[in-house]
Amino acid sequence: MPLSKTITIKRTDGIDLDFPGLIALLNQEVRERYGATELVYDKYSHIKNLGTVVIAYCNGIAAGCGCFEKFNNYTVEIKRMFVKTTERRQGIASIILSELETWAKEEGFSRAILETGLELPESIVLYKKAGYTPIPNYGQYIGMAISVCMGKEL
Repeated sequence: MPLSKTITIKRTDGIDLDFPGLIALLNQEVRERYGATELVYDKYSHIKNLGTVVIAYCNGIAAGCGCFEKFNNYTVEIKRMFVKTTERRQGIASIILSELETWAKEEGFSRAILETGLELPESIVLYKKAGYTPIPNYGQYIGMAISVCMGKEL
């Protein structure tokens, strides 16, 4: 019989002690999938001064994270979504994304956008299931053939 797992969510910020460790795992996985191509994106993957971080815990251990930043007066950009490989396929990413969307709505935002990549098909599936649809690449992702940008009205 499988052990039951308790998933809890914490709203925090970028200086939370659990966040950098999760981000290091995210960066490692992305580099393994994209190789040197990821170096172009590194400058957009900062984690400083983030006041809107969500961390998911599985039985009290950090299992995943995500955050958002203000993009404009009505839009947030969802960033740094990640779940440890050992904790995937349990709905944790969906829980994190839902919490980020709820928080953004509470802050007065009405739209969310994000960027993911062609080499992250499971992310594309997650976002489509959550109601995100493809949008033209924006900002630093314009002209980036491996980028997939998506948006959703909150």
